[in-house]
Amino acid sequence: MGYRIYFNITFENQGKEMMKLKAFIFVLLIFMFHSTSQAAILLDRVVAVVNQEVITWSDLYKAMEFEASDKMKELKDEDKRKIFKENEGVFLESLIDMKLQLQAAKQLGIEATADDVNSAIADIRKKYSLDEPALIESLKKEGFTFDEYKKKIAEQMILSRIVTHQVKSKIVVSESDIEKQMGENKGILADGEAYRIRQIFFKKTDAGADRKAIEQKAEGILKQLKAGEDFAALAKQYSEDPSRKAGGDLGFVKKRYMAKEFIDVISRLKAGEVSQPFWTDRGLHIIRLEEKSEKHSEAELKESIRNKLIEKYSSEKYKSWLRGLRENAYIEIRL
Repeated sequence: MGYRIYFNITFENQGKEMMKLKAFIFVLLIFMFHSTSQAAILLDRVVAVVNQEVITWSDLYKAMEFEASDKMKELKDEDKRKIFKENEGVFLESLIDMKLQLQAAKQLGIEATADDVNSAIADIRKKYSLDEPALIESLKKEGFTFDEYKKKIAEQMILSRIVTHQVKSKIVVSESDIEKQMGENKGILADGEAYRIRQIFFKKTDAGADRKAIEQKAEGILKQLKAGEDFAALAKQYSEDPSRKAGGDLGFVKKRYMAKEFIDVISRLKAGEVSQPFWTDRGLHIIRLEEKSEKHSEAELKESIRNKLIEKYSSEKYKSWLRGLRENAYIEIRL
């Protein structure tokens, strides 16, 4: 899952998600509860304490509905409720992480001023051609006030700033690191078009019944992916290919070495998209296109590698920093 209002910053989409209008609108999940009175009781329940602050049931389910709003819109309500119940613990941990980061920012005096927030809203309105009344009306339809909206924008800006201050500003990528990666990617300079792919793979069998079972299993995994599950995590759990240990990552594969079925499927994908299950003579595949690489100049490849190493080191340092926040905090789970 990408970074959203309620969740940890990820380094791949921290900047671009700031500009997405939809990333600031979430829906209160009332349909999950059997009656108005029961909903009121559930919404008021404290599910976690983080130092001196609480997370309520309503905070948790608002976050879950928001995160799933795009990916799960095609699912039946019963399926949504089942997935939410299975994943509420994971979502709660993410909310705790967010709370810890906001608390750390407050201690350091990192904030987002009213001018900062107003400027961000102006940029969003300009990007989506919305005047303020239209924006307020769209928020109202979702049961979200303008003041709540501004608060969430402020929180996201604070999260971005605390991560930059505590993590990104401390990252150093050495020339030796870059040169090592350059040596491993020389093929991209010489051989033209290549694709970085992840896959979930099931070995082919001769039995017709087994083939159908494999297809059903793949459809189940695809359903999980559409609901927001992480491709790499599912690859580690289900894939029958040696790449499972790396989350299904096959690295860069040159087009001229690909099977025709792979080329046909991958040519229709954009970076970040996942294919439908498809068969080759080896078995059944689900693939995710991570990146397409045309022939690069040495300077372009070097800059690309530098940026990827910054992302990698930032992610590692971020996890370490967050782990330290947790170790020094009082956290009580009441879910």
